[in-house]
Amino acid sequence: QVQLVESGGGLVQAGGSLKLSCAASGSIFSIDAMGWYRQAPGKQRELVATITSGGNTNLGDSVKGRFTISRDNAKNTVYLQMNSLKPEDTAVYYCNALVTSGTLPQTDYWGQGTRVTVSS
Repeated sequence: QVQLVESGGGLVQAGGSLKLSCAASGSIFSIDAMGWYRQAPGKQRELVATITSGGNTNLGDSVKGRFTISRDNAKNTVYLQMNSLKPEDTAVYYCNALVTSGTLPQTDYWGQGTRVTVSS
């Protein structure tokens, strides 16, 4: 089994910054893509950013130029640096990882979510 534990959410004023972290643990052979998604009240979950094991990144249009995704493969951890935050960034942010374990096929795992609130 694999667990994803997120941290770093909270309340921040518009224009401020936050850094989210997500650490994967458990029965891990390798992790391909890791990423962040978010879901605001009444809206569907949307892509924020993804990063492959080789460092290739993909960011959602609404966060390009403001958010940066990075990862530490040795620590099985992915980060999301969020700058110039806007009230519309308010959401629950979920970590995602595509994991290969010793006995299971490649499997998608999700964290429990961390809430980010941006006040105007």
